[in-house]
Amino acid sequence: MFFTRLISGVALLIAAVFAFYIGNLPLIILSALISVIGLFEFYRALGFEKKNIVYLGYIYSIIYYCLIYFKLNQYIFFSVIAFLLVIFAIYVFTFPKYKTEEISLIFMGVMYIPILFSYVYNTRTYEDGKYLVWLILISSWGSDTCAYVAGSLFGKHKIAPVLSPKKSVEGSIGGVLGAALIGGIVGFILSGHFKSTISPTFTCAVSCGIGSIISQVGDALASAIKRNHNIKDYGNLIPGHGGILDRFDSMIFTAPAIFFAIYFLG
Repeated sequence: MFFTRLISGVALLIAAVFAFYIGNLPLIILSALISVIGLFEFYRALGFEKKNIVYLGYIYSIIYYCLIYFKLNQYIFFSVIAFLLVIFAIYVFTFPKYKTEEISLIFMGVMYIPILFSYVYNTRTYEDGKYLVWLILISSWGSDTCAYVAGSLFGKHKIAPVLSPKKSVEGSIGGVLGAALIGGIVGFILSGHFKSTISPTFTCAVSCGIGSIISQVGDALASAIKRNHNIKDYGNLIPGHGGILDRFDSMIFTAPAIFFAIYFLG
């Protein structure tokens, strides 16, 4: 199991490094693919992945990514409202085929996964995006590693005993500090390459610290949904890791956190 997890983890990292480095079309395709698969896993966890209305979520996700890729951002808000109105109309005209909760969760799933995860691509489009986008990995996967090490060495106080009994306050703090430290080091080493970022070391360190905090919320949310619906993993697509949401749950929240932290810290 360890080697299976290791090999699939390395394969994921290689795919992420390639897409992050190239950006543009490879990154938007990978982001859209992860989003649609993650959305399917989300709907399946809730128990209505076989209902026809879920296809609207997949279709809108593709439309949304197309709008981003072709720089039609002025139509994004309109598209979100249009999507909401369409699912409301279907709810009304097919009543009582769908429940209110189902309609609400169709919309929530799209807001939660495709839209939040799209900030990976959005971060890459910054002028210094080819460097800043790596902060998303540091704040999610790097933070997880630092939190695990800190929790194993110093963990005594449980942060959420019912939801995540193995996670501790000390581990959480270690994850934030570790991510901030790694981010600061990366910013310092690459400071000569940044064009528009005013203070790369400070910006990268603080952004990664903020990203780590938010990533832990994302991880906890994914765990809460699984516990609510009595499932261990969202899927088995990634050997040793589970489904897409099991591996990218924290990154879904980290991406917008990093994007806006950079925007305000600049």
